[in-house]
Amino acid sequence: MMPESPCWFTSSYSSNGGNCIEVAANLTATRGIVPVRDSKVVDGPVVAVPVTAFAAFVAGVQGGTFDTV
Repeated sequence: MMPESPCWFTSSYSSNGGNCIEVAANLTATRGIVPVRDSKVVDGPVVAVPVTAFAAFVAGVQGGTFDTV
């Protein structure tokens, strides 16, 4: 059996500014993680973020928790 490979996704909000991350959301159900990597270093390190932590981060971004003045 071949292990499931990550399908990397870059947000459309990135607008190719170069400071992007990619996530592989296809592994959330089977592994309970959201792999995250730097879009400029595709062979670099990958951080495996637990689904609950990633969901809390996204909710914080949407809620303005990390906005700066």
